[in-house]
Amino acid sequence: MTAARRENRENNDMPRTRSEKPERSEQPDGTGKPARSGRPGRSARAVAPWVRTRLRTAPWPAASLALLVLVTVYLAAALPRAVDAYETEGLRHEIEAAAPRNSVLELTQPIGTSGPLAQREAALAPSVLLNKRDALRELLPEPLRTDPRQTVHGVRTVKRVAGLDPWLPRPDGIPPEFVLSSPSDLTAHATLSKGRLPAGSARDPEAAVTSATAKALGLKPGSVVHVPGTVNAEPVAVTVTGILEPRGLESAYWAVEPLLHTPALAPIVGDEVKYYWQGALLLSPASAPAAPSTTGEPEVYWRFMPTADHLTARDVDRLGAALGSASAGPDLVSMRQVMGINGALTTKLDEIVDSYRSMREAINPVVAVAVFGIGAVAAVVLAMTGGLFAVRRDSELALLRSRGASLTGIGLRLLGETAAVAVPAAALGLVLAVLTVRPPDVTGGPAGAPTGSGAGAEAAAGLPLGPSLLAAALVAAVAMLVLPLRAVVLHRRPRLHGGRDDLLTARPSRRRTVAELTLLVLAVGAVASLRLRGTGDSGDHLVSAAPVLVGVIAALVLVRIYPLPLRWLARPARRLRGAVGPLALARAGRSSSTGALPLLALVLALTTAAFGGSVLAGVADARDRAALLATGADARIDGSVEWTPLPPGLTETVRGTAGVRDLAPVQVEYGVSLPSYQGTSAQAMDAPLVGVEPGSYTRLADRTGFGPFPAKLLASTGRGGKDAVADTERVLPAIASPSVAERLGSEPLEIVAAAGVFKVKVVAVRSTTPALVGSDFLLVNAADLTHPQPTALLVTGSSADGKMDGAALRAAVTAKSDDFTVTLRTELRSTYVDSPLQTGAERIYAAAIGAGAGYAVVAVLLSLMQSAPERNTLLARLRTMGLTRKQGRRLLGLEALPQAVLAALGGVLVGWATVPLLAPGIDLFRLALATAPGFAPLDSAPLRADPWSLVLPALGIVVLTGLAAAGQAWWAGRRSSIKELRAGDAR
Repeated sequence: MTAARRENRENNDMPRTRSEKPERSEQPDGTGKPARSGRPGRSARAVAPWVRTRLRTAPWPAASLALLVLVTVYLAAALPRAVDAYETEGLRHEIEAAAPRNSVLELTQPIGTSGPLAQREAALAPSVLLNKRDALRELLPEPLRTDPRQTVHGVRTVKRVAGLDPWLPRPDGIPPEFVLSSPSDLTAHATLSKGRLPAGSARDPEAAVTSATAKALGLKPGSVVHVPGTVNAEPVAVTVTGILEPRGLESAYWAVEPLLHTPALAPIVGDEVKYYWQGALLLSPASAPAAPSTTGEPEVYWRFMPTADHLTARDVDRLGAALGSASAGPDLVSMRQVMGINGALTTKLDEIVDSYRSMREAINPVVAVAVFGIGAVAAVVLAMTGGLFAVRRDSELALLRSRGASLTGIGLRLLGETAAVAVPAAALGLVLAVLTVRPPDVTGGPAGAPTGSGAGAEAAAGLPLGPSLLAAALVAAVAMLVLPLRAVVLHRRPRLHGGRDDLLTARPSRRRTVAELTLLVLAVGAVASLRLRGTGDSGDHLVSAAPVLVGVIAALVLVRIYPLPLRWLARPARRLRGAVGPLALARAGRSSSTGALPLLALVLALTTAAFGGSVLAGVADARDRAALLATGADARIDGSVEWTPLPPGLTETVRGTAGVRDLAPVQVEYGVSLPSYQGTSAQAMDAPLVGVEPGSYTRLADRTGFGPFPAKLLASTGRGGKDAVADTERVLPAIASPSVAERLGSEPLEIVAAAGVFKVKVVAVRSTTPALVGSDFLLVNAADLTHPQPTALLVTGSSADGKMDGAALRAAVTAKSDDFTVTLRTELRSTYVDSPLQTGAERIYAAAIGAGAGYAVVAVLLSLMQSAPERNTLLARLRTMGLTRKQGRRLLGLEALPQAVLAALGGVLVGWATVPLLAPGIDLFRLALATAPGFAPLDSAPLRADPWSLVLPALGIVVLTGLAAAGQAWWAGRRSSIKELRAGDAR
């Protein structure tokens, strides 16, 4: 070979095909450049493009890669948008569902009682207060916006003033007390039913009252109510001119201060409880300056109802900062220039925002575990796809490499192939994600919002595109780079054809060992961190990736030990009759060492499914348990007032209602003072006394699992009822909570209660009981009480799920008395799911489980497709030796099952070990219940392994693998074997 030819070959990255060979007229002319064509005006023939040629010759692999990239990009791009959408819905729901008195922004300025009356009239004129309202609304910092239709302002007395007229009702000799308030725009929220609307002045104030206030306090048009005054101690006379019917009592106009529309009978607790009336006199705006003449400590107020339809989850920090500035910061200083130097803003909206933030911070790390799991599975499946393409084209690339193709040239051309498929598919997936996952309904703010705020709201409320774009780019990059990198690594050195590359002969390299040890250290650190710190640190992604790392380590261990059971089984299989079994085991052991990826994908998918299923099962179990603790049974019937005895015949009526299987009558007396074995030196303590019928109550306790006990522990003493009034020395066996049992000790002590006077001796200790939600209780046999009077019924339904006909049960109770309420466990359970944060996180977990199952199916199919040509050739050769189609199906099924069974067992074991391993650091309380700890019957919701989530996916993997192998054998049996045999001979 001459030097010129060697130089020419070294300068070319790829060998030339026939179409690339120059024509005779284009031979080199000695200058190193090709000569021009013999025909003037014609250029050299163009070389066929590599990418277009490859896509035309193999359209189906390209289409399958495009579909996989499309689905993966769609899921990756839709995830951040879905999370942002349900977080936005959660924030809006928390604000909109809050009670108006909690979410309202109330600005107040005290009014001085000194100064001339004319000055007060000028300062409190309706036009002045209206202008201040508009100015204050403009000064509220972003993103705070308010609804002008719910805005109200006026003058009111902070302190209630007594009604001095003797004709006013006085239930226990205590005069009624009134709030004087002049709410703006009264006619838009109430209808005049009698009399006329108030007018008056500061000297002759007039007011209106609602129909409920007029009925309770005996007011009518023309009534004059005198209240204490500050000027010369003369009472202020307020004339009632009209009776109003309020409209929209649930609106903020009335709901912030319910006393304005409905009077209340308030108690005064002392040696005895006494009651008096509280009501409101609705002054006219012109009469508002009369309020400072009373002793009611008047103030001017402006109430703004915040809107939430423009807020997004990204506004939480800004909203908290705005509330802090408006309550005690620079914005309050600006608003005081309008209100006055003593102006203040009071609201509980900051508590609502903090509650939302704490719930989001508790839920997000749990969701991140599912995201990392499904992300890892998707990445492995994409790597498997690239690996399949590399294996299918191994001989082609090896031939190119042997003919002098450079690694750079091969890598760039393969990158061009995958980019031509992956980039359009990724773009389409991103567009579909943007089109299908839409932001919640957004408005630019209510009418009257500041100028330009609407467009800002539209721009800010849209879901962010950056995270979705980054996720799509990451998926596309993985899909594009796997094949070129795999090819470059495999063909960095020329390889001899025919070398074995199977699990039985493969020896892990030192680099692989170091990588596996590094992953092991990361997994141990992540698990330890998660157990110690929990999921509270939302920024620690290593903690969220702990289940994935555990799955990776388990998969690597399984790959290491995979050859051992095959070797153990191969020896006894040789003694079996027939060649199918030994041949299948030999073939399974001769599978490519690249089988680590399918095994890793299956183990991660099963681990993700097991963990996600356990999370969803734990959430459902926590809700069921909380509802059951709150009701004590499938339904609870008790009085709206404590110590209300059941009416006669109610027990029999409920027992005969359709759907009722059993019921347990209980007698609950709250606040019973408990003696102490230490005597009078012990601190005072009280607890509920519960009288039960042992037979029915023990059946209920056994069904619910709340403090079950043998009925004989509360065996009757035979001395109860009215005949035992004088027998105060009788000793009743009792079951107590731990703290009550510790206080009473082991000796009988006397109990003084409305149910009787007797002594109790603790015979058993239980931490819970169905009759009560609280931690302290004392259970005795109701038959031994002096005054046995059941106050509640605990009803058990006949259906397995505890569902009951609430309408029929309520009708049966109402027929006997209107003083009792029916609480169904199923209805109470539904109240624990009232936040889009909860439902959104559950949907993410359900989607992660479904996506994991889908990727597991793809992994199984890719694993079988990778060895499909070799298997078809094997079947063709074996059929020439007499192998039947039935034996061929058995052979392929038995060959594919070992890896599937190993992955299923590994997934079950890893899932079973991962859940208890990580459970101490994961609390599902905020995901399960819509309230904070301490405000629900449960204090925690630990993570527990769900057997169905462990077993069903694993069985599905084994069954799917068997069906896929059988289908492959069926398809191979229908095809002619001539092509496979000829191809096999060529190899």
